[in-house]
Amino acid sequence: MYKSESMKHAVTFLFFCLVTGHIFSQNNTSSNNSDFVIAFGSCNKHNVKNTLWDDVLNQQPNVWIWGGDNIYADTHNMRKLKRKYKKQLEISDYSNLVNHTKILGTWDDHDYGDNDAGVHFKAKKGSQQLFLDFMGVPKNDARRQQKGIYHSETFEIQNFSIKILVLDTRYFRSDLTVSEDETKRYQPNAYGVGTILDKAQWQWLENELNSSSADFNVIVSSIQFLSDQHGFECWANFPHEIDRMKALITSSKAKGVIILSGDRHISEFSKLQIPNMNYPLIDFTSSGLTHSYTGFNGEYNPYRIGDVVFDKSFGLLQFNFETKEVTMKMIGDNNEIQQVLKQSY
Repeated sequence: MYKSESMKHAVTFLFFCLVTGHIFSQNNTSSNNSDFVIAFGSCNKHNVKNTLWDDVLNQQPNVWIWGGDNIYADTHNMRKLKRKYKKQLEISDYSNLVNHTKILGTWDDHDYGDNDAGVHFKAKKGSQQLFLDFMGVPKNDARRQQKGIYHSETFEIQNFSIKILVLDTRYFRSDLTVSEDETKRYQPNAYGVGTILDKAQWQWLENELNSSSADFNVIVSSIQFLSDQHGFECWANFPHEIDRMKALITSSKAKGVIILSGDRHISEFSKLQIPNMNYPLIDFTSSGLTHSYTGFNGEYNPYRIGDVVFDKSFGLLQFNFETKEVTMKMIGDNNEIQQVLKQSY
């Protein structure tokens, strides 16, 4: 049974299902009919057995999205980085997923090359090319020439569509401010100081959302967008960038925007009702795949819905186009459903 903030021992085979913020018990774990399925996860040590790949395949996702820390390299040596990516690609269970599923994703610090690294990481150009190799990106793809790995892809299903927008929160990210509070690593920069995405990526994102006619727009960020009190890396370290993102999502009138994040070695749902939006913004954090924050003992998140799950898991999103509902699940080993959030759009 999974570990959560309020459930640390096996209790029953019940799982929590959250519908518009209300929690109720449900015994039936069968899924609704889904028109499109996204699975995603982060924090995957290439040299530690990942017991979840068969569970991911069992869900038959249309897309697998890497949320960052796809391997743990922590190196400036590109030969070493290449070897570690190669080792991950040679894992038979992951290779099976690659052969059956479309693969997308972003990076985070440990596969980028250095813990909490940003714009000043000296090996980022070489690291970018090796990341794109790992993702199977063709040599003539535009991402081979641009700075940063940001990218979008739209999936058409009958008369409906889903746009996936993958952000790069590493290549351009400005320096962080060390916290004056000894219990936290970082504190927010002064308002207006620094950036996560930088000018070119912001312009790209604005164009992508403003022009989107997709029924759902899924934004992939390696770091958490809404949770802002833990003192680690997150969008809250650049408060003006949070405001800019909220304003963009609102003004673009993009439909069904959902944020996927990783990094934290815990999984949780965060939710915010933004003024002038007719649906809430969900930040679904799923982490980690091979290791998790088993020593977790509580952390304030004013946007959290439900519990923190701190056992190994991956995230799942099941889209129903007719009802405009998305069922979001945290799933552990042996297809154990740990927590569920249903949201209408």
